[in-house]
Formats: sequence, structure tokens, C-alpha cells
Amino acid sequence: MNTKRIDNTEDIIDSRDIIARIADLETDENGLDECDKEELTNLRALAEEASGCSDWQFGEGLIRDSYFEDYAQEFAEDMGAIDKNSQWPNNCIDWEQATRQLQMDYMSVDFNGIEYWIRS
Repeated sequence: MNTKRIDNTEDIIDSRDIIARIADLETDENGLDECDKEELTNLRALAEEASGCSDWQFGEGLIRDSYFEDYAQEFAEDMGAIDKNSQWPNNCIDWEQATRQLQMDYMSVDFNGIEYWIRS
């Protein structure tokens, strides 16, 4: 197999990696061991739930719920909304609230019992 295993321990997963991994597993579906069969089942379920996202085929990030607050802060830094080298006012920002507001543009999907967020 050409692609690496994908599971729900990753903080960020690219939808293109999921698509490629499913295709890779499907090429030898009859010869898969139980672990690979379970992975394929989980990835198919995730793909079905998340594929409603408009950029699914082109590459959309799935962000693990437990990582989303860190993601929101990195996103704000990357877009220049805050200066990552400055203490103030960064240390005064309510990142929980900022995270909730950012999540309004995302939809929640389940990946084998773990919540991920994908832009909707």
C-alpha cells in the first residue's frame, strides 16, 4: 500500500489523504487484514458524512475537536489578525469564545467516536 494509515488520533487530517487512503485500501479489498478492513469501514463512514463539504475533493482540513482552540489561535496568527510575537493583547483574548465563533463556519463530523470539524 502506498498511503499511510489514517486514524482518529491526528489533530488535522487532509480530506485528500482520506480519499487516497480509501482508494489504496479498495485496490486490495479482498486481501485486507482485519485492522485494514476496520480502517476502511471507518474512513468510508467519515467520507460519507464529510463529503457534503464543498471542497472535500480538493482538500479540506478536518480538525480534531480537542485541537480546535489551538487551531483557531494559529489561524488568527497566520491571517495576521494578531501578532504571534506579542504578549498583549494576545494573552487577553478569550480563545474559547473565539473558537466557538470560528466553529460557526464548520460542521461537526464523527470519526470513529471522535469529533472533528470541517469547513461547511
